[in-house]
Amino acid sequence: MTSAPRPPISEPDPSTFTCSGGLVGPCCGCQRKTHKYGSGGLPLCQWCMTPVQEGWGSTVRFTSTRPKVL
Repeated sequence: MTSAPRPPISEPDPSTFTCSGGLVGPCCGCQRKTHKYGSGGLPLCQWCMTPVQEGWGSTVRFTSTRPKVL
């Protein structure tokens, strides 16, 4: 499967366009701005997540270990 080349790190992950600025943080792999926090957030941008999903399958998920604050 051929994929499009990665854009420069200075360009944010498309997920940042659908969330508020407070939920944006650096990708754990490449430091690109991505939707990292809150509901729907992931620690990796879509370009870093692709090889992880290929290696582990489409069911790979990130589970927060932070305690829920009431």
